[in-house]
Amino acid sequence: MTATPFMNFLWPEMLWGLIALPLLVLFYVWLLKRRKKTAVRFASLALVKEAMGARRAWRRHVPPALLLLAFAALIIATARPTAVITLPSQSQTIVLAMDVSGSMRATDVQPNRLVASQEAAKAFVADLPRNVRVAVVSFAGTAAVVQAPTLSREDVYAAIDRFQLQRATAIGSGIVLSLATIFPDAGIDLSQITGERRMPPAPGDKPKPAFTPVAPGSYNSAAIILLTDGQRTTGPDPIDAAKMAAERGVRVYTVGIGTKEGETIAFEGWSMRVRLDEEALKNISNITKADYFYAGTAEDLKKVYQGLSSKLVVEKRETEISALFAAVGALLVLVAATLSVWWFGRVT
Repeated sequence: MTATPFMNFLWPEMLWGLIALPLLVLFYVWLLKRRKKTAVRFASLALVKEAMGARRAWRRHVPPALLLLAFAALIIATARPTAVITLPSQSQTIVLAMDVSGSMRATDVQPNRLVASQEAAKAFVADLPRNVRVAVVSFAGTAAVVQAPTLSREDVYAAIDRFQLQRATAIGSGIVLSLATIFPDAGIDLSQITGERRMPPAPGDKPKPAFTPVAPGSYNSAAIILLTDGQRTTGPDPIDAAKMAAERGVRVYTVGIGTKEGETIAFEGWSMRVRLDEEALKNISNITKADYFYAGTAEDLKKVYQGLSSKLVVEKRETEISALFAAVGALLVLVAATLSVWWFGRVT
């Protein structure tokens, strides 16, 4: 189906129509020779040349040439060309799922991982278009929606500033709750996160439609940015949670913060060495057709968010451009007719 490195065609067989173009050129040359033979019959060839305007003879070839180009554009349009072009992203909701486990107090990222992530997240939110809603989910041993999707940047900043460190790291809970925030009416089971038993539907409740998986990365109205510095210690399996996101077409961009060597931290009378599980984060992003980013310093984290901002604001998408070629063809026909009337007083 590919015709060139830059363009594809949905109906490439229609391009066979381009074979007619050389035939049209030959027909035009034949017409010119025929006119020349007819002109010889005039009594005075000089009068004929003067009438035709020898110095401006090139003008008579311009309208036919434009028509030839118009036919080429229209034939290409019938083949339904597509091209990968950059368009404004349709992502209207972004969920920031941020780790607030005790390991975020580590100071290998100055002034510490939590403060660095808060400042970078707020800068990221400030750069987003005003029509993008932002939600904030925090997770440690469990997960919570600290800010529902909103257009208010001030509310998002306040929610990020309210983070409180807690024990354990439930990365899967953060992903599942983020999905429930994006799809509040989808009936996503949150019993593993809240600890509450899932209640059976009440009599008279309408049954929810059966869930139909979609292609990973195909849902363009929302995205999740998952930031964490450690390994999962509790909660749902992050890979299972990533598969849930992939089945709903939601991309989960993962950001790993902290040094790869890890650091030993003390917290409420106990100490532990915290390491970044990059492999798990890469798997989450790969499953959902997103990207993984590593941030070893506060400056690295800012650059990661800057890259995510541009990635989420615009996206490359294969788009049919038949209308463009059809418009070019129609414009060429109009120009050819206009020049013909202007120069010769008629459409030739």
